[in-house]
Amino acid sequence: MDFFNGLISDRVRVHVFLRMLAYYVEWHLRRKWAPLIFDDEELEQAAAGRRWPVAPAEPSESAQKKARTKRTRDGLPAQSFQGLLEELGTLTSNQVQLASAGEAQPFWMQSRPTPLQARAFELLGISPTQPGASL
Repeated sequence: MDFFNGLISDRVRVHVFLRMLAYYVEWHLRRKWAPLIFDDEELEQAAAGRRWPVAPAEPSESAQKKARTKRTRDGLPAQSFQGLLEELGTLTSNQVQLASAGEAQPFWMQSRPTPLQARAFELLGISPTQPGASL
C-alpha cells in the first residue's frame, strides 16, 4: 500500500510542477507579447500609481485604444493570447522531394511568417527564418 501512496504522491507532485511551469511560460509570453495582445502593456506603471495594491486596475489609455481600434501601435490586428498561439500554429516546415528529380535528396521548406507572426518572434528575440531554425 505504501508503494501506491508513494506513486500517487509522485504523480501529483509532477502534475503540480508541470502546471506551474505552464503558468510561468504563459506569464512570460504574455509579458513579451503584450504589444500584440489585448493585455495592458503599462500594467506595472498603473500598479505603481495605485494607492492600495488590491484596488481595481484601471486600463491605461494605450490599452483602451487597442481595445477600441482592435489594432496594435504597429497597425497589426490585436489578438487574444489564444488567438496569437493559433496564428503561430499555422507556420509550417515541410520536407519536400521533387518527383521529377529521381534520386535527389529531400529538402526542408518553411512557410514565410506573416507580419504578425514575424513581430511575435521578434518580441521573443528569435527568428523562425534563420538557416537551421526549426519550428
